[in-house]
Amino acid sequence: MLIVHSIAELRAALAGRGRPAFVPTMGNLHAGHLSLVQLARQHGDVTVASIFVNRLQFLPHEDFDSYPRTWDADCSQLQAAGCDVLFAPREADLYPEPQTFKVQPDPALADMLEGHFRPGFFTGVCTVVMKLFSAVFASTGGGTAVFGKKDYQQLMVIQRMVQQFALPITIVAGETARAQGGLALSSRNGYLSAEQLQQATALSQALRQLADAARHGRMPLADLETQVQGLLRAQGWAPDYLTVRQRSDLQIPSVSALGSDPLVALGAAKLGSTRLIDNLEF
Repeated sequence: MLIVHSIAELRAALAGRGRPAFVPTMGNLHAGHLSLVQLARQHGDVTVASIFVNRLQFLPHEDFDSYPRTWDADCSQLQAAGCDVLFAPREADLYPEPQTFKVQPDPALADMLEGHFRPGFFTGVCTVVMKLFSAVFASTGGGTAVFGKKDYQQLMVIQRMVQQFALPITIVAGETARAQGGLALSSRNGYLSAEQLQQATALSQALRQLADAARHGRMPLADLETQVQGLLRAQGWAPDYLTVRQRSDLQIPSVSALGSDPLVALGAAKLGSTRLIDNLEF
């Protein structure tokens, strides 16, 4: 596996190697990331991963400085997973000057749910992803990028960005990897104690309960969401949201849609000081 740090080095490394399949990450890798790398290998001529902890998507009170950085383990895992090129820019490589030009996503999609509780988050995500796409694909004529469904709203925002800018990039969605008991794998799971790891399965269970009740129309949707949030609170969680939305646009579904349309239950909640997110399509 070749490791490069600058955009110029990356473009030189990719020259003449066909269409890349790209997996952007912030490092601290787990089996979910590696499944995306393995998926990427099926969709390109050269498999590229990046590791970059993007300051632009962290709010002032969030964990940018303490976000886990596990460089040696990440490199070993990526090499074992079949990654061909690792792009690991330093901040000065990706942002050699203040990033005053930014990508502003559609508020109708980006200002709800995660965007409501983390204002500016998706602007930071879109800006860094656009810059990474430029670094990886500008000299190759396009390719494929792989994102996980665990960050469901983020995946939709990136898909819309690619569509509206007519980027020559195909977005492939990887299924959420889960630990035994249903906990979605996440880099932030490392913040949880052993006891909290056992408790953390309650989030995916709550989403399954919400999805089942919504599909069967057991009570008005808003009441169901309030009820399930209350059950989590009773177990010591602090929910931001547990909600059912249309898969197509993340809008609130109509009563008729609950019976048949493709839907997704999404949740975000804190267990102790650790904020976890998850979702369930149904």
